[in-house]
Amino acid sequence: MTGSWIARLLDFERRGDLFIAHNVRRGSGDRLFGGLIGAQALAAAGATVDPEKLPQSLHLYFVRGGEYNVDVELEVERTRDGRSFDTRRVTAVQHGKTILEMIASFHRPEPAADWQAPRATVLDFDTAVPKDVDLGFAGRFDIRVTPGDDSMFAVPPFWIRTRDAVEDDALTRACMLTFMSDFGPVPVARPPGASPDEESGFAASLDHAVWFHRPFTPDAWHLYDVRPLNTADSRGLVVGSLYDRSGALVASTTQEALWRL
Repeated sequence: MTGSWIARLLDFERRGDLFIAHNVRRGSGDRLFGGLIGAQALAAAGATVDPEKLPQSLHLYFVRGGEYNVDVELEVERTRDGRSFDTRRVTAVQHGKTILEMIASFHRPEPAADWQAPRATVLDFDTAVPKDVDLGFAGRFDIRVTPGDDSMFAVPPFWIRTRDAVEDDALTRACMLTFMSDFGPVPVARPPGASPDEESGFAASLDHAVWFHRPFTPDAWHLYDVRPLNTADSRGLVVGSLYDRSGALVASTTQEALWRL
């Protein structure tokens, strides 16, 4: 298959409503990136709805860690088909065990009021500095961070864009947004006082949600602002907002992460 790298990751073998993702080959020992499996689940769900209906929201539960070098079976359940909304449930399976559950909603566009809360100034583009993040898929993106960010991650708020263009297809771009949205929440969810590069502890995403508000152009700069809301019971809850250069709110996210130190 030709096309962008994200489109190639979404190129499945299909058997009715069962989709097989022949997953990327990487070295052993790495957990499957949550943003990748989330994007693949959304693509599988979207392949079963009316193309006029676009992703409205998704809610992911990371049930267990996935593996690279192992195909993923994406089982789509057609929960409801309506005039305006379609709902799908996707179960992602490796080795016969569930690694992810997703509920996604798709909405037929309709004219209505267009309003958002004003964007707070958290990181001006001209103030942000380029950063090369040698971590997984991060090399596919240009990232500009807060000056002084010397962590191994890119810690939000940061500016981000894909280095390559992505097909002008709403579902593919929503999958890319889902992929990108998993960069950053876990470090922000860390307990107060813990190092962003904590080596003695364990951190993992538990669940993740995305609401798609406005069109997304992956190779244009966007500001991803993620803020902590709560830390308790070894879990940190964060909320994120993705803005384009004009200040339009493109998407909202939430994530809860497990942090054991």
